[in-house]
Amino acid sequence: MERLGKITTLAFTLALSLFFVASAQAQCTKFDDAAEGSDALAAYSTYRTYVKDVKAPADLRKISDEDRNIVFEYWEKAYNIAPAADGKRPTIWRDGRTFYKYKMMNETDEAKRKEYFEKVMKLYDEETACFTSNNNESIQLGRKAFDMFYGLGAQGQEIRSSYDATLTVLESAVDKGGNNTEYITFVPYANVVVYQFTNDKMDKLTARGIYQKLNAIADYNIENNKTLGAYYKQAKESMNGTFATIENNIFDCEYFKDKLAPEYKEKGDDPTFLKEAITVLKRQGCEESDTFLAELESKWSVYAAEENARRQAEFEANNPNVMAKKLYDEGDYKGAIAKYEEAIGNEEDPSKQASYHFSIASIQFRKLKQYSAARSSAYKAAKLREGWGRPYLLIGDMYASSVRSCGKEPWQQRMVILAAVDKYAYARSIDSDTEVQEEANRKIGKYASQKPEKGDVFMAGYKDGASYKIGCWIGESVKIRTQ
Repeated sequence: MERLGKITTLAFTLALSLFFVASAQAQCTKFDDAAEGSDALAAYSTYRTYVKDVKAPADLRKISDEDRNIVFEYWEKAYNIAPAADGKRPTIWRDGRTFYKYKMMNETDEAKRKEYFEKVMKLYDEETACFTSNNNESIQLGRKAFDMFYGLGAQGQEIRSSYDATLTVLESAVDKGGNNTEYITFVPYANVVVYQFTNDKMDKLTARGIYQKLNAIADYNIENNKTLGAYYKQAKESMNGTFATIENNIFDCEYFKDKLAPEYKEKGDDPTFLKEAITVLKRQGCEESDTFLAELESKWSVYAAEENARRQAEFEANNPNVMAKKLYDEGDYKGAIAKYEEAIGNEEDPSKQASYHFSIASIQFRKLKQYSAARSSAYKAAKLREGWGRPYLLIGDMYASSVRSCGKEPWQQRMVILAAVDKYAYARSIDSDTEVQEEANRKIGKYASQKPEKGDVFMAGYKDGASYKIGCWIGESVKIRTQ
């Protein structure tokens, strides 16, 4: 930037005049009120020429260090003589805050930065004291609180005010501003309230009142402020996101009913919303008899029943073995077999396939009396799981239950018993499982005394050790053993 025109020629004169200016001038003095008013106006006009386009402290970097210092001195002269300028605008105080914020950004000395911070705070206070309309006071108090909360200074080195002090300024800003409260106040206020409440410095009634007041201001501006409505909406959303961390602690059932009612109109058929809303209302103490809660639960129960049925059907479709057990329990044995066969087709694990074949064999034998088919299924099960004795125990039971139908004479019937005992003995020989061993021994012992009589066998033309083929559906040969 070019050197500042008349600044270099007037610098010496300015320095001298500053010496004689009392810094304790009445803070609301205007150009017309001060004896040196013309000097203040000249200084004001000079420095404003170079900062009129400055929107933020960082913009002052456009001015060289030497020129910036001289511009600041002109501001200081105008401020010390007539801080209220023409009495119509608070420009000098606002420019001063910009200067001191810039100084803080570029100062490393902690004491200096604190000094600049206090000057910024003082400039806020002086402006609100001189421009006393509620609207201006509210705006400046809100901006002061904003700086107090977020801090001023270099990044990571901000100087902040205590939350207690910031809260006082925020309360005053909202009280004076009402619906004209600036939207930048919302988020700092919400953060301070949450901190104070969380640290037992504010009761829930106070926190709730602030929440309700700020939301009412936001809603008013969203609806009526055509210029800044969108900003109020965004600030409200951010603010309530902060308040959400404590809303469960400061609000009761009625609050959440009011909060959820508009959303219910939009999402009344959304099961996710229904479930979450019910959870919230119950957590906040709503009684089961509450009509709104009852309505939500009624809708949810219908969905839940339908969804559970859908999921069960989907589960059963993907798990035919489960459906097979269900059909078995219902007495649909053929349907159960069909589902086990489906499960076998869907399964790659031979051990599980074996279990399904065994279940089929058990149903065919015990429920449908399909002995040949049951034995075939049992052999398939045994083949798929090596060393498994249960399929042979089951076949032994099939033979034992066929004694009367597969032998006309008593000695023939006892040959069938021998065939059953052979299956029990084989199951015991291949399976070390304790339960299989015990069951096999118990059944062998049960039929130990039921061997055919030697005389009966001899009269039929057979003898001990000979092979005898059992007819009927069994069609197997046994080694004759008599008693």
